[in-house]
Amino acid sequence: MTTATRGRSGTAEVSLAKALNRALRDAMADDPTVHLLGEDIGALGGVFRVTDGLAAEFGEDRCTDTPLAEAGILGTATGMAMYGLRPVVEMQFDAFAYPAFEQLVSHVSRMRNRTRGAMPLPLTVRIPYGGGIGGVEHHSDSSETYYMATPGLHVVTPATVADAYGLLRRAIASDDPVVFLEPKRLYWAKEPLPERPADVPPFGRAVIRRRGDSATLITYGPSLPVCLAAAEAARAEGWDLGVIDLRTLVPFDDETVCAEVRRTGRAVVVHEAAGFAGPGAEIAARVTERCFHHLAAPVLRVTGFDIPYPPPLLERHHLPDADRVLDAVARLQWDLG
Repeated sequence: MTTATRGRSGTAEVSLAKALNRALRDAMADDPTVHLLGEDIGALGGVFRVTDGLAAEFGEDRCTDTPLAEAGILGTATGMAMYGLRPVVEMQFDAFAYPAFEQLVSHVSRMRNRTRGAMPLPLTVRIPYGGGIGGVEHHSDSSETYYMATPGLHVVTPATVADAYGLLRRAIASDDPVVFLEPKRLYWAKEPLPERPADVPPFGRAVIRRRGDSATLITYGPSLPVCLAAAEAARAEGWDLGVIDLRTLVPFDDETVCAEVRRTGRAVVVHEAAGFAGPGAEIAARVTERCFHHLAAPVLRVTGFDIPYPPPLLERHHLPDADRVLDAVARLQWDLG
């Protein structure tokens, strides 16, 4: 990295993928029990190059190319974690992870409970997820609902470069299993990041990315830029929209979300996953239960459609955009407020 790209504070513009790479490198350097497993993560550096250079630096024993066998990868990692290592598994694409889902449900999520707390399972499962890259079938999916509905898992999804670094460091250090969902459409987004970031955000703490007084947009991962764009465009309509980035879906930050919704009285949940029984259904229910007497309108949702992910040329019609968010905001019963 040249001095021309560095800021005066020792920061540099890096992509979200590079921030993840740096988090893995720093974790491996700090802790020899951290091991990486996945398909093509060694010499290739992963499909999205998140593990680029790590096999050369730390050796193939700690950054290991595996066969194309997701259940086997996660089963191996589970055994490694039981014997005191901290494995970090890469599932190459979101829908590739389904063959390993049984391992997550039957073993990974239950181990601490099954052993009455005697056996923690420090295992991180990295999954590129969501749309926006024109991926074909099984290469674009929004599977967060499945992991959210599995007790015993932390479910984390960064939307900024700083959070990509900090939350991944937190995940690897956790003694409980973490499903770490990486929004693939944001891999190439760039922001300043210190050479060795000190801020490691806790799980279960949402962030208010934009304060507003008219209504609150609740979102995470790949939909954060959509909501920020909608909030900016809403100013022309006379709406002042706040934007909350959840960062972790499990544990969920009821405190921050409900405080903002009680203040504005209106809320819209935005995500790419399907609407029926999707994450927004749980979020809307939680907000309604806790904020009912503060609401001036029902909590609305803007989501992907209730269909399998469409082919690349139709993807733009499926994914929520700023116009769909603003259409929902317009339905927030402003005349009854």
